[in-house]
Amino acid sequence: MRATPTKPIMALMLASLLGACAHPGHHERETAGFVPGLGEIMAQTATRHAKLWFAGQAQNWALAAYEVDELHEGIEDAGKYHPTHKDIRQPIPDLLAQYLDQPLAALDQAVKAKNQQAFIANYDKLTAACNACHQATEFGFNVVARPSFNPFANQAF
Repeated sequence: MRATPTKPIMALMLASLLGACAHPGHHERETAGFVPGLGEIMAQTATRHAKLWFAGQAQNWALAAYEVDELHEGIEDAGKYHPTHKDIRQPIPDLLAQYLDQPLAALDQAVKAKNQQAFIANYDKLTAACNACHQATEFGFNVVARPSFNPFANQAF
């Protein structure tokens, strides 16, 4: 006697598995309540900040514009999903606007103008603004800097 299922049972099992995998909306329902932590958003922001530097150094203005836009989105998400955080007294959206709106706008203009000197100056101002915000919120131990090497070996800038 064989211990393996018959062909009709195998077909039914395969159809069930395929149906479960193809169910539309399954993934969306599972992740609908997911909110990334502020640390995860800031880690992604750090990645965007570094990629922006390398894009600007390579004068890849399309990529630099993309990264500036992604920074805007990430900052918006930080304020949207984390309007408050632990012992920070000021609302997060207010802090982000206070420290980052102007430097990001200036950086955006430098990228649109394809002006590398203005890009470097405004990139450094954005970096200083990030550090000022960290200092103001007791996260001064998290110091942002220009990247000193390219950790993205799989991306051509």
